[in-house]
Amino acid sequence: MRRDYFDLSVERVEGAVDPGKPLVRIDFHGPEGLLRDRLSDVEGDLLAAEETDVAFRLQDSLGDPDPAGVVAVTNRVTGDFVLELNEDADDVLDFIGAARAYGDAADDDDGGYRVIITVDGEELVTYDKRTLLVYDAEGNLLRSESLIPSGVEL
Repeated sequence: MRRDYFDLSVERVEGAVDPGKPLVRIDFHGPEGLLRDRLSDVEGDLLAAEETDVAFRLQDSLGDPDPAGVVAVTNRVTGDFVLELNEDADDVLDFIGAARAYGDAADDDDGGYRVIITVDGEELVTYDKRTLLVYDAEGNLLRSESLIPSGVEL
């Protein structure tokens, strides 16, 4: 699936201490049914939040002037990529900071951020997530940059 089929926007991240849950909206503008198929299990049911993972893989070093990377949503059971899209690293890291601050202030059961995936503006799935892993260009986990809830071991 082409990365340019997706638009990503974020809300509620100003100042990283906004009382509202940080939100990522991913809108798909591609062939009908393609995303739904990737977001479905073998029975055809849409994947639940606990069946997906969200990650960010850097394409450049964080020391570069304008580092970029790829946001990915994967099927946790199969490991297959559901979607990928290009994003600026600074924007993603700012979002992670906001989600970390929100998660610290929220109840333990509440997710650190919400992901809403839409198809041409129509909501397909909503996931409350607490983890967002960040990897460098070589595929090494950047633990200090990642959003990892306390008590979770990788």
